Amino acid sequence: MRKKIVAGNWKMHKNAEETEDLLNELIDKLPIDSGAQIIVAPTFVNLASAVDHLEFTNITVAAQNMHQNENGAYTGEISADMLKSIGVNFVITGHSERRAYFHETDVILAQKVNAALKHNMTAIFCFGEELKDRQNNQHFNVVENQLRDGLFHIENEDWVQIILAYEPVWAIGTGETATPEQAQEMHEFIRETIRKRYGNNIADDVTILYGGSVKPDNAKEIFSKPDVDGGLIGGAALKATDFAAIVNSI
Repeated sequence: MRKKIVAGNWKMHKNAEETEDLLNELIDKLPIDSGAQIIVAPTFVNLASAVDHLEFTNITVAAQNMHQNENGAYTGEISADMLKSIGVNFVITGHSERRAYFHETDVILAQKVNAALKHNMTAIFCFGEELKDRQNNQHFNVVENQLRDGLFHIENEDWVQIILAYEPVWAIGTGETATPEQAQEMHEFIRETIRKRYGNNIADDVTILYGGSVKPDNAKEIFSKPDVDGGLIGGAALKATDFAAIVNSI
């Protein structure tokens, strides 16, 4: 049975003191047992302290990115082994901002997935269409290609380490949100695409999150759809009250 998950991507926000304050607020406000796995992704410089701070809680720490290679002359980059060494076992890969601003291709993302799998990390694999793709009725093709080129090389047994996060690019940080019906339509398509390649068990068990301007006032309706298993939350994850409300919506 697939998991319900709510993950918060903090992006480039919160210094050390602000991170500790937000974590304390989350510990205080988040339910002990919501029925969902709760994940937060602070910045690299605050990951180790976050792991220590959350050690005896029900909140898991994820990295926002990592390099695909084991080590080497890659100034400013972080490897899977480095993340594992501080207790981080989850990593976000393929976020639209990484694709757009840092030119991460599907080939690179496939390599990052491989690095995560090699080190027994769980990859939160992000994908989704831009506004022009939807306007041109190409959104299903774009999503299918991103799944195929970034993930469909992995083995059946690897899927236990994959969480999918569908994020329509036109709805990230814009205030625009896919309607619950649009989200369900795409999530159902994603599940069926996986079913065709990997069969019923994997398709039915994989968690598919929705990301894109999820807020306390729309989360419950989005999460109620049968193929939406939770959310990858951006801006609302930076406010403990909002994030707790979204978790409670699951």
